[in-house]
Amino acid sequence: EFPEPISEADLPKIEEEINRELAEGRQWERTEVSREEARQRFLADQEPYKVELVDTAEGPISFYTQGDFTDLCRGPHLQDSRPIKAVKLTGLAGAYWRGDEKNTQLTRIYGTAFYSREDLDAYLERLEEARRRDHRRLGPQLDLFHFEDVAPGMPLWHPKGMVIWNALEDLRRRENEKRGYLEVKTPQMWDVELWKRSGHWEKYHDALYLVPHGETTFGLKPMNCPGHMLLFSSKLRSYRELPLRFAEAAGLHRDEPSGTLHGLLRVRQMVQDDAHVFCTEEQVQAEIDEMFDYVGFLYERFGVRELAHAELATRPENKLGSDEQWDHTEGLLRTALERQAIPYEVMEGEGAFYGPKIDLFMDDAMGRPWQMGTIQLDGQQPARLGCAYVGPDNREHTPYVIHRALFGSLERFIGILIEHYAGAFPFWLAPVQVRVIPVGESHQEPARSIRDRIASAGYRADLDERGETVSKRIRDAEMEKVPKAIVYGDRESEEALAVRDRGGGQSTASLEDLLADLATL
Repeated sequence: EFPEPISEADLPKIEEEINRELAEGRQWERTEVSREEARQRFLADQEPYKVELVDTAEGPISFYTQGDFTDLCRGPHLQDSRPIKAVKLTGLAGAYWRGDEKNTQLTRIYGTAFYSREDLDAYLERLEEARRRDHRRLGPQLDLFHFEDVAPGMPLWHPKGMVIWNALEDLRRRENEKRGYLEVKTPQMWDVELWKRSGHWEKYHDALYLVPHGETTFGLKPMNCPGHMLLFSSKLRSYRELPLRFAEAAGLHRDEPSGTLHGLLRVRQMVQDDAHVFCTEEQVQAEIDEMFDYVGFLYERFGVRELAHAELATRPENKLGSDEQWDHTEGLLRTALERQAIPYEVMEGEGAFYGPKIDLFMDDAMGRPWQMGTIQLDGQQPARLGCAYVGPDNREHTPYVIHRALFGSLERFIGILIEHYAGAFPFWLAPVQVRVIPVGESHQEPARSIRDRIASAGYRADLDERGETVSKRIRDAEMEKVPKAIVYGDRESEEALAVRDRGGGQSTASLEDLLADLATL
């Protein structure tokens, strides 16, 4: 909590002081003190933040001493500074005290240290590449989306961003229909009594946006599963109807802490390509196999299959159901992973409260993993919400439900796509596929005709007839990562178009040949 604001310009001075101390050499010595001794020390020094840390700390209270400076720290630290050969302060950011937006906003300074200058240089190079690919920078630059302070964690999608969004949605709808999913729609909010019945309230009530109405309190839905189970249980089903696959890409809301929001990768309002498959135990394996086939198709189509890696999340402490039931459902998912020959890590205790799950992760430009798709096997909620079918024995049975989202949230998937391609999307996905640039006013009409012909062939083409220089308009097309640009001047005609590829390649082609070429991209 600085008495005067600190800026990026101050970092070199701080870094210089760090390097001076490293050159002199520093040691760090740890001592443990009683909670009361630590508390009295910080009360005397008028350090309320550290008093709070002492009051809430678990385990022993430790201090570290460096020269004549002693302060509270959990550690562990290096014994001395000799291994540190290179240091770089990388930036600063606002951070609410203890991650709570109701608390004071402090300033956090970020830095890193390495065993060699070469390692630091390599890291900074990776960092620069990550910044170049950062979707939070590219999104506004490419006119895809932006955020507003009055709706934190809720993106505003621009027309060009909606091209990518609709590509995901169109593919989702088309493939769902081919694969036997039925599109449904459920309410955006429910009486909180439903969340209590389903079991979500105990774990998720802090993430619910609550809407009081008279004597009732509603919660904006953070997930679709209870609604889909009410759909299923709206009538008694026959085993002949199973598997029954409900799909819904609905807006969901989760009150994520401010400090965890991260562009499109962690938001408060999201849309999942959600589905719930109601099936018998004998149908579980075949359904999961089909889901892996589906997700493989999607990830291949978007060119991100090599990014994905899997985890098997097992029973948490606050689980519903018996250990025997969890042994069974975990075994079914483990068998599915091994049958698909998918490498995976086991994450003990990370399952949903109602069942184990297979989570698919992808890394962002910084190498940080983000959960994308998920396949979850639920043997608990269906019984709690009255789901039943009549079996061939004429008796009622509770179905299994497989929860699945394959993109995950559309927002997060698009964020990963932006970083993976550094905004240079493949031709079929690019918001603007072809840009036509007339050299002067006299060229605008034939250039518009070229644009219209390309658009009528089914491609996303626009016309840049601004009064800027031709070189600036070409440069802007490159900055916007438009795959194809056509410059139309005195020497151009439908038989000889000057075509520029994204990245600098140039060629001459007739309009007919160009359209034939576009059809192959």
